[in-house]
Amino acid sequence: MTKIHLIGIGYKPLDKKATEAILRSDVILANNRLLEVFKEYSEYESVKGRVKVLGSIHETMEYLKAQKTEDRRQKTEKRSRKAPECRTPGLESKNISLLASGDPMLFGIGRLITEVFNRDAVDVYPDLSSIQVAFSRIKETWSGAFLMSVHGGPDPTKRRKLEYEIADIPHLLATHNKLAILTDRENNPSEIAKAISGSSALCPLPSALKMYVCERLGYPVEKIVEGTPEEIAVRSFEHPNVVVIINSKEHRAKGIEQRTPNSVPLIPDPQSPTPIFGLREDEILHSRGLITKNEVRSVALHKLRFPQKGVFWDIGAGSGAVSMEAARLIPALKVFAVEKDEEQINNITANKNKFNTMNIEIVKGDAPEALKGLPAPDRVFIGGSSGKLEKIIDSILTARRSSLIVVINATTIETLNEAMQCMERNHFSVDISEVSVSRSKMAGNKRHMSALNPVFIITGEKD
Repeated sequence: MTKIHLIGIGYKPLDKKATEAILRSDVILANNRLLEVFKEYSEYESVKGRVKVLGSIHETMEYLKAQKTEDRRQKTEKRSRKAPECRTPGLESKNISLLASGDPMLFGIGRLITEVFNRDAVDVYPDLSSIQVAFSRIKETWSGAFLMSVHGGPDPTKRRKLEYEIADIPHLLATHNKLAILTDRENNPSEIAKAISGSSALCPLPSALKMYVCERLGYPVEKIVEGTPEEIAVRSFEHPNVVVIINSKEHRAKGIEQRTPNSVPLIPDPQSPTPIFGLREDEILHSRGLITKNEVRSVALHKLRFPQKGVFWDIGAGSGAVSMEAARLIPALKVFAVEKDEEQINNITANKNKFNTMNIEIVKGDAPEALKGLPAPDRVFIGGSSGKLEKIIDSILTARRSSLIVVINATTIETLNEAMQCMERNHFSVDISEVSVSRSKMAGNKRHMSALNPVFIITGEKD
C-alpha cells in the first residue's frame, strides 16, 4: 500500500531519514513555491525527474485521495482474486513524498493528511517551523506565546474556516504577552495592525505594543520589520510572512504611562483577588438597585450554556452584570452589551474598565434597531425589551446561527406570558423556571429570611 512521507523544508538541510525517504520515493509532490525552495537542496538533482507540481492544496488532496481509492480497490481485488489487468494505469501503490513548508504539523497540511489517511501510512519529517525561526530572528523566547493562524488558503472560494480571526486578536492580547500569527495575502500584517489600532478595547494602548513582521524567512531576501501597530498598518509586506506581537515589561510600562484613568489595562493582573465567576452586586457599579441579582444571574448564565467561543448578545444590559460574568468566564466569547440608557451605559463602561473585560463591546441604542449589523449570535440574554420583544426575537432569528439559545428574565406574569407565547410561535423549545430567593437579614440579634421578588427565567432553544 501507499506510504506518504510528509517532509518539511525551508530552513535547514534534510536529515538522513528524510533524505532516504525522498530518494526512494516514486513521486515527489510540491507546489511552485516549494519547488523553488527544493531546487536549492542537494537531493534535488537526483530526483527532479520524479517531481510532480500541483497548483494548490486541493489538487494535492485530490491526487492523494485518488491514490487512497486505488489502494482500497487493489485490496478488494486481492481478496476476491481478480485479475491484475483490472488496475487503473498510473495509480499503483507508491512511496510518495509530499513537500511542506517548515513543520507540517503546526497549522500545516499535516492535519489534513493524518485525518484522511491511516496514521500508520504517514511518516513526518519536520523542518523548523516558521514561528520558531521568527522568534529566533527577533531574539525573543517563544515560551508562553499564543500561536495562531489566519491563513485561510489561497483560493478565496475555498477558504477554510479559521479557529481565530483577525477580529479576535485585540481580545487575545488581553491574556497573552506574546502572539505569533501565520498570515496569508488577505489576512496580512497591515490588516492585523489596523484591527489592533482600531480596537476600542485597546485604545489608547496599541502604541505600547511592538509588532514584528518576518518576511520570506529562509529566503536570501528575508527581512524583519519592527514597529508599532500604527506604523505597520500603513505598510505593505512580502508574502509569506509571520507576525509576532510582543507586550514586554518595558512596553507594558510604556503603556501604563500612556493610560488614561478610564483605560483598560492591557494585561490582566494574575494576582487579582477578583473571582473568575461570582461577582457580587456590591462589586458591580449599578444605579437605583437595577441589577440582575446574584442568584438569578447564576441561574441565567447556567441556562445560556455558553460555548467555548462564539457571539453573545446581552439586550437591555443595564449595568452589564450578565455581560461581565460571561466575558470574564469565557475570554474567547465576543459580548455585545446593548443598552439605550445613558446612565447605564456609563455603568457598563466603568464595570468593563474595572474588570478588564475587553471582549465586551458596548452598543448604545434601542433594540431591535441597535442589533442591525452585529455578528450573528450563538446566545442571547434579554434583560429588558421595552415592549418590543416580538420585534427583538424577529431580529435574532434573522441574524441567528444554526444553533441558538435565548434566555429572557421576567418579573411579571404578563412578561412571562408574552415571552412564552412569542418563543412558541417561533418554534423554540421552551423551558420555564421560577427563581425565588430569600436572604438572611438580622433583626436585633436574630437572623431572619427576607424574600426577594421572584423572577421567571424563560429559556428557548432552536437548532
